Amino acid sequence: MVRCDNCGVKNESDAKYCKNCGNELDGGIQQGSSSGTEAWDGDESKDETGTQVWGTEDKDSGKTPHRRKNKGGTTTPSGTEPHLNLVFIGHVEDGKSTLIGRTLYETGEIPDHVIEECKKEAEKKGQGRFAYAWVTDKVEEERDRGLTIDIKHTPFPSEQYYFTIIDAPGHRDFVNNMIPGTSQADAAVLVVSALEGVMAQTREHTFLAKTFGVDQLVVAVNKIDSTKPEFSQERFIEVRDEVKKLLKSVGYQESEFEIIPTSAFKGHNITKRGNMNWWRGKTFIQAINDLEMPLKPTKKPLRVPIYDVHSITGKGVVTVGRIETGVMKPGDKVTFMPANVTGEVKSMEQHNEEISKGKPGQYVSFNVRGLREAEVERGFVCGPAKSPPKVANTFTARIIVLDHPNAINKGYTPVFHVHTAEFSGEFVELQKKLDPKTGEVKKVNPDFLKNGEAGIIKVKPLQKISLEKIEEFPILGRFAFRMGQTIGAGQVIDIQ
Repeated sequence: MVRCDNCGVKNESDAKYCKNCGNELDGGIQQGSSSGTEAWDGDESKDETGTQVWGTEDKDSGKTPHRRKNKGGTTTPSGTEPHLNLVFIGHVEDGKSTLIGRTLYETGEIPDHVIEECKKEAEKKGQGRFAYAWVTDKVEEERDRGLTIDIKHTPFPSEQYYFTIIDAPGHRDFVNNMIPGTSQADAAVLVVSALEGVMAQTREHTFLAKTFGVDQLVVAVNKIDSTKPEFSQERFIEVRDEVKKLLKSVGYQESEFEIIPTSAFKGHNITKRGNMNWWRGKTFIQAINDLEMPLKPTKKPLRVPIYDVHSITGKGVVTVGRIETGVMKPGDKVTFMPANVTGEVKSMEQHNEEISKGKPGQYVSFNVRGLREAEVERGFVCGPAKSPPKVANTFTARIIVLDHPNAINKGYTPVFHVHTAEFSGEFVELQKKLDPKTGEVKKVNPDFLKNGEAGIIKVKPLQKISLEKIEEFPILGRFAFRMGQTIGAGQVIDIQ
């Protein structure tokens, strides 16, 4: 047997990937027949149908205690891997931040006194209904306006995973901030109001999630307590069917999403079903614990799209980003492109805790010796000095036009969003028009592309940009292009 060095689960000796977390096995730790870990005994954590629930109620607090059990059947300490990045997306004011705050509270991650303080402060500003949202919305402007402006990263150890929760803004003015958060995610929670159903940003966020490779969703039909009558099963079914139609229209299969009712404000169906006797499905916690761990490409060269850069007294320059491929360790020589600046990794942290090794999926802060703050910025990509990320003078891409008021011609110059980067780029060639369903070439050198049409184009960025071919580094080869709204999406198929 081989024990995975990523999550600790035993695998067959000839296995290529870990059965639990998908990590590529490189020999790992040879094990005998004993796991060295303890499985939970008894059936006190199952509901009346025999389904595994998140744990039993703590009689003193009324909240669910943490019991972490991975899919390999072994327990792991809270705060350790397997790790999964979970982004919360959806239309503004549908309750994303409230759902995060309520989840953290119900699971004991936020103490009572913090929530009470948030409630007092929110009520002073006439924003009492946003009290749980204030757990993550801490900036004064966000609290005054009652909406999220920039993405937030919050650690959350559950029974199944060590999550990094990414709270993405829902307002259309801040989609440019939502996109980098979504590009960092392994899975998403799409929050939809039971009152309004599918709205404009519900559609755009869903399309962007699919564009950036988020292939599994939990859909929370939220505010179910505010329907008329309260907790209406009929209204849930209406919204559920509307959401299903949307998800299928952008390419999701039914096996890739789960739709559940929630009341984030009142705490129903978060860890316990609450006031919904008609609901026999999963709670929110059960649904996110049942998400699948994606494969972790540890054997590929390191790639880290940079989200933030800052200088800390006594530490120097610290860069922040999610490791997409490869492995990072202190002592590694790394290069940031497109600036072609090289330094040495001194130390690494995840959620303010020092780590000795960073792997795909981890959102890390790392201190680099020999780097000045002015030399690196959001949108750069870090890689090994011996195998640095590519820089495109031009690139060829396969695109689909989603929503544009008129035909798109050569010379069109939208804003591109790829990983954490944002740049303007000109369509210098329209090479082919494709059948969007089959990929068959319909016309060579077309004069234009319009809504619903696909094509192959050549783009010239108006600034230096680091990206990769979709077949080599998928997350660095997917993009959306926008002009105030999302116009379309594409994949990089060649770089010049």
